[in-house]
Amino acid sequence: MSILSVTEMTQGFGDNIIFDNVSFQLSKGEHIGLIGANGKGKTTFMRLITNEILPDSGTISWSRKANVGYMDQNVELNTFLTVKEVLQSSFKKLFVLDEELKVLYEKMTYLKGKELEQVLKKTSYIQSELDMSDFYGINSKIEAISAGMGVRDLLDKNPRELSGGQRTKILLAKLLLEKPDILLLDEPTNHLDEKNIVWLKGFLTNYENAFILISHDTEFLNSVVNCIYHLENKKLTKFPGNYDKFLMLYDQKKKNMMTQYYKQQEEIQKLEAYIRKNQVRTATAAQAKSRGRKLEKIVRIKLDESIPNPHFHFKFSSNPTDLIFETKNLIIGYDRPLTKPMNLIMRRNDKIALVGANGIGKTTLLKSLMAIITPIAGKIQLGEFLDIGYYRQEIESESEIEEIVLNNVWKEFSDFSIQEVRKIISQCGLSAKHTEMKLQSISGGEQAKVRLCKIINKKSNVLFLDEPTNHLDTMAKDELKRALIEYEGSIVLVSHEQEFYKDIVTKVWNCENFKV
Repeated sequence: MSILSVTEMTQGFGDNIIFDNVSFQLSKGEHIGLIGANGKGKTTFMRLITNEILPDSGTISWSRKANVGYMDQNVELNTFLTVKEVLQSSFKKLFVLDEELKVLYEKMTYLKGKELEQVLKKTSYIQSELDMSDFYGINSKIEAISAGMGVRDLLDKNPRELSGGQRTKILLAKLLLEKPDILLLDEPTNHLDEKNIVWLKGFLTNYENAFILISHDTEFLNSVVNCIYHLENKKLTKFPGNYDKFLMLYDQKKKNMMTQYYKQQEEIQKLEAYIRKNQVRTATAAQAKSRGRKLEKIVRIKLDESIPNPHFHFKFSSNPTDLIFETKNLIIGYDRPLTKPMNLIMRRNDKIALVGANGIGKTTLLKSLMAIITPIAGKIQLGEFLDIGYYRQEIESESEIEEIVLNNVWKEFSDFSIQEVRKIISQCGLSAKHTEMKLQSISGGEQAKVRLCKIINKKSNVLFLDEPTNHLDTMAKDELKRALIEYEGSIVLVSHEQEFYKDIVTKVWNCENFKV
């Protein structure tokens, strides 16, 4: 049974065509992994099928009864409720029915005859609805999902007290509690720690309804999907199986296409050569004209648009002192302490992963070491001759998002020529077209590559990297891993992806051990 039908959908922004005549059907129970390189339209795809934007042409039709659940990062949580009450609002209709049932039970104390009979029928119907929906198990469901998402300790808090990562977890938990016919998930693991990712993996594997999942975490995809939608060259192609099976089928498809392409090119060249040679001769003009008609009818095979492969190389400056940093009774936080006193030490050539749940101070620790924020208590001693390269999770300011990519990078390297700036942008896997676009007009993965471009082209001997793999496609992530293994300096890396950091780091600091 089809839940969603998309027919001949075309969508673009100006002269940038994202989808060209795309058609597909989504069936009940399908677990879809939506993949493609950064900037190929994955988030635009979600915006289209949720009617956030309309296609230029074509139709998008949902089944009339389909209940669609989409985690919109921009939704504001109600700050007049506790986190638990926010999660309970997933069952708002059931709570309304329960209140109605209580009113009817009160009425039954004074009604008689036919009126009582009618109320009894209605209470029986409502009670049946509540039982079928497992209304009386709501608190157990909230406990189970909030524990799985790592937010059980936040249930009594007000949403305004939450960090960005915690807020995202609450939105995701609320969506999972609603159990829609189709879940639309855009990189749900970005703000989850390893334990939460394992739990979500199990939840989605056993999810009886359909979902479409955008993720660059190939291990996660392999565990939960049974079908791949691949976006490339303005088209969507469906492949059965998980990500590993897709790679095998896609490789075979590319080989077949290349064989057909070269065969077709050979035929085209022969026809064109014959036409050039014979169209001016009276005796052979008719045959040349016939070959010309044949040439016009050929549906030409188009090879995929060329996107530069990213190449990352972090420039090393020179050795600093043996001590990189040492903290003494350091307490970090904003309005309140996030940690107990920490006594930490990092030495030259250490490569350290900071792991642990969101909201416990990993980013705050980096910012404290960088003197971006002031510690609540304690001291930080930095070594000498440090050249620190700092990668932020997000764009620094609201005004920056309006900047053209070329200008945004160039202002960091004012002594470079425009050709040199274009070259370093290209080396990070961005096309010439991207350099002329505003940061707000490119994807999250492409924005991440711009930030990486600025850090890899400045000499450093220490890297502070805050979730650098968020939004990066698989190719860029693999290349970043290679570059960090090769890097001669010291690294502090915030990451939830053990598969990414395990071959890079020499130490793992679990920040759960530092929390208050």
